[in-house]
Amino acid sequence: MTHPRTRRLVCVGSAVVDIVMKVPALPEPGGDVVAGSSRLAVGGAFNVMAAARDQGATVTYAGSHGTGPFGDMVRSSLLELGIEMIAPRATGLDTGFSITFVTGDGERTFATSPGAEARMTSQALDSIPISPDDLVYVSGYGLAYPESGPALAGWLPRLEDGVTVVVDPGPLVAEIPRSVLRAAADRCNWWTCNEREARLMTGAAIRNDSIRALAELAGRDGVLVRLGRDGCLLLVRGRDIQQLPAPSLEVADTTGAGDAHTGSFMAALAVGASPLDAVRRANVAAATAVGKRA
Repeated sequence: MTHPRTRRLVCVGSAVVDIVMKVPALPEPGGDVVAGSSRLAVGGAFNVMAAARDQGATVTYAGSHGTGPFGDMVRSSLLELGIEMIAPRATGLDTGFSITFVTGDGERTFATSPGAEARMTSQALDSIPISPDDLVYVSGYGLAYPESGPALAGWLPRLEDGVTVVVDPGPLVAEIPRSVLRAAADRCNWWTCNEREARLMTGAAIRNDSIRALAELAGRDGVLVRLGRDGCLLLVRGRDIQQLPAPSLEVADTTGAGDAHTGSFMAALAVGASPLDAVRRANVAAATAVGKRA
């Protein structure tokens, strides 16, 4: 029996440090709230790469990383997982961070301070050795930043057709310049986002209407809309919408759930899984991610 060759996942997303605070509720404007607990963890695109590595994928981080304590944290975490870094560390600028507020229901709200990861240039992107069968992950943070966004918009259309591009627009989808968003949507093979992001892109509140409208805008192969406890909608181009359920687990913290879903989805594609099977695996990974800190 012959087995398909495992394809490599190349990440040009933003690996940052998460400062996570568990709070009973978000404070009112001008108010304050005492966090029940807090922690520092490497997050953002790192969660995508970690989930892919958990599934046995070969992963390369091609994004920028800074000089300073947060950059050191990112590099240490990548090395621990055996993830290759090919970009030199940026001088004079640390990696950025995101303050994440997790409320009692497990939902999270962010405030992000960009760093070196936001400074990807056209020259840096052009220097990445991309093979014709690689998978490339792009995050909405990189698309939204003033320097890296236009650079990615110019780079993505130049990738060979055999390269599978997966884009997750993330919470900043409404901040991505229209021309940059269009370039990413036109080139990506898979567009994956949550319900809020799909609604912001399409204006459609009903789930099936939203994913149909999204498929008109993005995804050469198809689109995914993550539904939290309700699993994920999958629309493979030319086929009917399918809703795949998520395993039932107690939600401790939804931080990184979407990233875990995307990383596992890409890892499954890398070994030749069908989109349907890839989403099934991704649903399990996301459910495990939200329940692991219970």
